[in-house]
Amino acid sequence: MATAPLPATPAGAASARSAPAQSAPCPRPAYAAAAVLLGSFLVGFDTRLFSIGLPDLRGAFGLSFDEGAWLSTIATAPQIFIAPAVAWLAATFGVGRVLFWPSLVYALISLAIPFVHSWELIALLHGLRGLLLGVFIPATIMIIFRNLPIRWWVPALAIYAFRLAFSQSAGVAIVGFYEQYMSWQWVYWQDVLLAPIIGILVRLGTPHEKVDTALLERADWGGMALLGSGWALIYVAVDQGNRLDWLQSGLILTLLAAGTLLVAGFSLNELLVRTPWASHKVIASRNVIGAFILILCFNVASLSNSMLIPGFLSTVTGLRPEESGWPIFLGTGLPLLAVMPLAVLMIRLFDARLTMLIGFLAFAVAARMGTGINHEWSGWSFLPMLLIQSIGQGFTFLAAVVYILSNSSPKDATAIAAYVQVLRLGGAEISISLMATLLRMREQLHSYLLGLHIPASAAETAHAIAGFAAPFAGAGGSAHLAQARGVAALAATVSREANVLAYIDAFQISYWGALAGLLMVALLGAAPRGPLSPRY
Repeated sequence: MATAPLPATPAGAASARSAPAQSAPCPRPAYAAAAVLLGSFLVGFDTRLFSIGLPDLRGAFGLSFDEGAWLSTIATAPQIFIAPAVAWLAATFGVGRVLFWPSLVYALISLAIPFVHSWELIALLHGLRGLLLGVFIPATIMIIFRNLPIRWWVPALAIYAFRLAFSQSAGVAIVGFYEQYMSWQWVYWQDVLLAPIIGILVRLGTPHEKVDTALLERADWGGMALLGSGWALIYVAVDQGNRLDWLQSGLILTLLAAGTLLVAGFSLNELLVRTPWASHKVIASRNVIGAFILILCFNVASLSNSMLIPGFLSTVTGLRPEESGWPIFLGTGLPLLAVMPLAVLMIRLFDARLTMLIGFLAFAVAARMGTGINHEWSGWSFLPMLLIQSIGQGFTFLAAVVYILSNSSPKDATAIAAYVQVLRLGGAEISISLMATLLRMREQLHSYLLGLHIPASAAETAHAIAGFAAPFAGAGGSAHLAQARGVAALAATVSREANVLAYIDAFQISYWGALAGLLMVALLGAAPRGPLSPRY
């Protein structure tokens, strides 16, 4: 196999370990590293900017709420469909071919989208754009393993992990900047400049590779199609489930059943075919399975930073992205510039499990702080929590990826990459969808429970309504209108407090996710000695 993560060698056989088999030496490793950097950031920012700017994009395109919700799903599902197969495509056809032409097509589609007004064409272009976007991250990771010297691997992986955390924090501020000082079109047009540069850097920084005809002849097309299609259908069901009331919708039931059946078919296919593309045996070890569970725990714990704080500032405080973006960027995004080099140093000097332990501990402390919020919290009130979350974001995911690679062998590279991509992208999107459902259900419950303490006939209720109605009565309106506005203001107050309590519950879930991560770290065994082993 041409692809090459780290070889796993038996304990005590460090002297026998060898460097991983790579493709031709990288002629200009600095260009290849720059391609990794830009490719990682393009995916992170595009995904984040689209999700944050979706309300404004709906208005710009003239879409209904339902059309906007489907547009978000259409833009993401193709990423999940194609991402697992990209590692195999890069190993077979070469990283240069897989990245260069898609980067140019991606730029053209990004240029065209703001000029389109037909819903069907908007959906089609976003679907194609999502398919191409799903190529960038797996392909740039393959640049690391196939073309960069081993000493560059951890720093390059740090770039990959950095863009995930940095884009979540800086994306809010960037959307606010575009909307306030430029225009919404730049959510797309930034890629007209960036995507071709990635293609050029790949051409300059990676060697020309021949098509691996042996891999092509024994391609497991059925396995790739079954896994990608199955997880994409499951994602669509989960993403739309909150809006369509889950199992009460026939569409959701059908999508879940079909997706589960396809994934089961993939599992059966990998057992029966002669050369399985992603055999389950590659993740059969305790350490690899444990590390995959750790990534799921990270997905849940990191929601406190990527989803809950921006959501609270938008829903409860009523801030727009340009107002809430800077506290989030200064609290998490900027400190990552110092946290990530420290994480690289920790991994090189000590066991990766120690780095993961510190990361999950930081998430647990930050989420626990989140359970003390109230409606008076502003963006800057979250600053201490954001600073602690930056440690969790910088330490946890990078260490988990390095640990997985340390427990993998070169011949299993494509399969490991496929499972990692499914887990990273699919797990994160499903976690976000389930958390959105939790927030909706808990808000409804708390609104009902708070309403029980506001009986219409109580003197305290009448006094509160009178207090809310007083400003309107003094504005020259009728007493009846002032009374109605007072009732509406009281209802808005109840809704606000119900949302605060729902977010407290959500922070508690993130706290439990971090605790589960700490427990899993304690259960992991030491990785075999290899090129990424710590120095001490």
